[in-house]
This record gives sequence, structure tokens and C-alpha cells, in this order.
Amino acid sequence: MTQPNPYRERLSLSWWLWLPALAVAGALAAEVKLGAPGAATWIAYLILLPLTVGGLWWLGRIRIEVSNGELRVDDAHIPLRYVGEVTPVSAADKHDLLGPYADPEAFVVQRPWIGPAVRVDVRDDADPTPYWLISTRHPDALVAALREAQASMTR
Repeated sequence: MTQPNPYRERLSLSWWLWLPALAVAGALAAEVKLGAPGAATWIAYLILLPLTVGGLWWLGRIRIEVSNGELRVDDAHIPLRYVGEVTPVSAADKHDLLGPYADPEAFVVQRPWIGPAVRVDVRDDADPTPYWLISTRHPDALVAALREAQASMTR
């Protein structure tokens, strides 16, 4: 059974994080340019700037999706029948769950540029993972989507 309004989010970097990264890459290319003669002066720009763009894109590639009876985070997925309690987590509480209160068997997708998160308890006795901790910009929307999807499965 499909959920009427599937939830989708991409954990991309904010635009303002791109600016300093590209500025640093440009500065490094300029440093290399100072020591290179002739046409070779532009090679550093042709290499460093595309590599920086590719790296920034790669950092923001993770997708979260609630649809078709599953929660998907990047390549991992869990059927909604195994999803237990779903709790929004503040940035401060996320820090604790990643530090002193962390469970080494938890599934964690954490992005430092995204403050809040959602904790999803796993109800599968065959799965050693106690919970998923997922960074999200919209924790309340993700929690609501998971609850709505679970409710639509029981109808």
C-alpha cells in the first residue's frame, strides 16, 4: 500500500557552506598558479574547482524517503512494520545521543551542518540495531510522515 503523500528530503549542504569551500579551492589554485609558467597556470583551477564541487555534492547526496511502506535513508531501508517509537531530537540531544549516550549498534546518519534529528526505534527482534538516528532539517514533518504511513498500513 502506498502512502498518499510520501516524504522526501535530501541532506544537501546549505548554499552558504559552498562559498568558503569554493573560496579555499580558488585560493589554493591561485597559489599553484603563482609557480606555474604559461598555459599551465589554469590547470590548478581546472582540477581543484570541479573536485571541490564534486566533493560538496557528494557530501549532500544522502536522501531520506518514506514511501511504499518503507523508511529509506541512503541505501538502508526498514519496513514500517518494524518501526517503533519515532521521536524528534533537538541538536543538543543529538549531541548526547552521538556521545555519552550512544549505542554502538545504532544506525546513525549524521550531518554536522544539520542540527535536529529523528530517533526511530526498531521493533525487529532479529535486528541487533536498537534505533536509527537520522539528521533532518524537518524532524516534525518526518515524524508525521512516518506516523501517517504506519496508520495507513493498518487501515
